[in-house]
Amino acid sequence: MDGAPAGALRYPHRAGRFGGQCGDEKENLGDQTMTASLSRRRVLLGGAALAGAAGSGVALAQSNWPDRPVRLVVGFTAGSATDVTGRIFAQRFSEAWGQPVVVENVAGNSGAIGVDRVAKSAPDGYTLMWAASAALTILPSLQRLPFDPIRDLAPIGIAFAMPSLFVSNRDFPPRNIQELVAYARANPGKVSYGTPGVGTPQHIAGELFCHQAGIKMEHIPYRGANMADVLNGSVQIGIQNIGAVLSMVRDGQLRGLSITTLQRSANAPDMPTMVEQGFPDFEASSWFGTMAPAGTPQPILDRVHATSQAILADPAMRQRFNGLGLDIIAGNGEQMRATIASNIERWARVIRDSGIRLQS
Repeated sequence: MDGAPAGALRYPHRAGRFGGQCGDEKENLGDQTMTASLSRRRVLLGGAALAGAAGSGVALAQSNWPDRPVRLVVGFTAGSATDVTGRIFAQRFSEAWGQPVVVENVAGNSGAIGVDRVAKSAPDGYTLMWAASAALTILPSLQRLPFDPIRDLAPIGIAFAMPSLFVSNRDFPPRNIQELVAYARANPGKVSYGTPGVGTPQHIAGELFCHQAGIKMEHIPYRGANMADVLNGSVQIGIQNIGAVLSMVRDGQLRGLSITTLQRSANAPDMPTMVEQGFPDFEASSWFGTMAPAGTPQPILDRVHATSQAILADPAMRQRFNGLGLDIIAGNGEQMRATIASNIERWARVIRDSGIRLQS
């Protein structure tokens, strides 16, 4: 035992058998145990220091956010209601944060292409979504999407709801919904209606109307609020967000036939509802709000939400939004998540009961 190499580990439970000095061996074992303990402590402290430094770096990055331009993705074309409202928020975000907030129009598939772009972006706060409800709540019942609207996105808050209007060319004979039904029945195959795209609330409203009225109208999908064909008469009916067409109705360029809310809107009190014109429980509205990629740090989401609330509380902004026919909601992230989930269920029932298909 005495011939063991210096520093070799000795085993106290064997010492009596080999005549070794138990006391000396216990002391050596204690020294090495202490050394190992100190080494482990240094490793743990070093790891904690690195983790703390990394955490401090993340916290610092979040506290300095934004320190470069922010991208706000809009899933529809320039000039659409989604784009117009998104640009208002982008300007105010930029003023509040001291950095450019650049609107990027990523149009197509009723906003789903833009949503997918955001869902797959880095969750660092430099890509945000000005979200419209269609791609998140209607399309899941019409097609297989490359994203999950609940899992892949972080909701920040619904800003406002926006009803739609049924409008017509000024020279089109029907002057209300009942006359439109009679005309479509008497002239099969001669009435078409335009919407911002397949799977939008306006498309669903049109198909629901046809289903309930027992008529057929050809659906003409556009990529946004394209009203040129309704204005020139090649398409007879337009179903669009109120923000995109209300001014044209007020100016006499288009005739307003109905609003898609259950009750008349304070922003368009002269516009009759579908309920008033013989379609009980007919309601189809859109909503807009902010979202981010899932995993975006909560402090950044909180700051975006706080800025959004300040915008919606501004009297001048409220007047401007009311002028566009918007009903201010000013909700939070949890409310938005719950709304998306409940809207998915509601539209799934409407689509199933009405027999709506993607090619409609």
